[in-house]
Amino acid sequence: MFTSIRTLRSQNLRSAFNLCSYSNQSHNAATERTHQTHFGYEMVDENIKTEKVREVFEKVADSYDKMNDAMSLGIHRVWKNAFMQRLNPPHGTDLLDVAGGSGDIAFRFIDYLKHQPNSENKSSHVTVCDINEAMLKVGQKRAKKLGYTDDNQIKWIQGNAENLPIDSESVSAYTISFGIRNVTHIDKALEEAYRVLKPGGRFLCLEFSHVNNEFLRKIYDSYSFSVIPVMGQIIAGEWKPYQYLVESIRKFPNQESFKRMIQDAGFRSVTYENLTFGAVAIHSGFKL
Repeated sequence: MFTSIRTLRSQNLRSAFNLCSYSNQSHNAATERTHQTHFGYEMVDENIKTEKVREVFEKVADSYDKMNDAMSLGIHRVWKNAFMQRLNPPHGTDLLDVAGGSGDIAFRFIDYLKHQPNSENKSSHVTVCDINEAMLKVGQKRAKKLGYTDDNQIKWIQGNAENLPIDSESVSAYTISFGIRNVTHIDKALEEAYRVLKPGGRFLCLEFSHVNNEFLRKIYDSYSFSVIPVMGQIIAGEWKPYQYLVESIRKFPNQESFKRMIQDAGFRSVTYENLTFGAVAIHSGFKL
């Protein structure tokens, strides 16, 4: 009888333990399923944000340049020219341009070096990496049209900024232009940038940022939310992707917060420069 009671108690304890373990597993699984991030102002599961961003840029790839000109009144060209001037790459630079499928930065890099003396006859190279195949096709099409066809000078690869298909310490400069706010884990993208750079290499990021002047910010917000999605519908036949783009800018960390994130990734001598009252900012850091 005592044996039966002990057996029954043991079975009950095992059942209680198994139930507790199951409950913990269920709780952990639920926590993983509900771990969310922002997609514009919408909250989504982290594991689907990358796909949703890919869909956004796939929809707008063919009208990307036209919409950039319309949205910024052509000022994006000035920002990108200033970005390349700040990079000031010497001959012999091996550049990785991430989220650069359109080719805007890669082409500027090549053109910039054409106008710099190269007394030592050093060769330079740019690798364009983008997660979106449609954007890469747009860039390659533009490259062919504009005459950037030297495979020894420019290479196109598909890859995620959070897990770059690039060897560690293999590039001397890393650029990302209007792309880092779209990644799911910004900290991982920054860690990858640090990983692939050679010691002494430079990180340079051009991204929409925060206008600090309250009066100008109100004008900027009114234009962004009232005009840009309408332009998207008229020019690209798409409203929602441009609504997301406007919202994603507001969710991106401000200048000081992003500076701290870059420092946390290991970069030193981190600085930023506001352009157009802070509508965009250039963040710079070095792997020392």
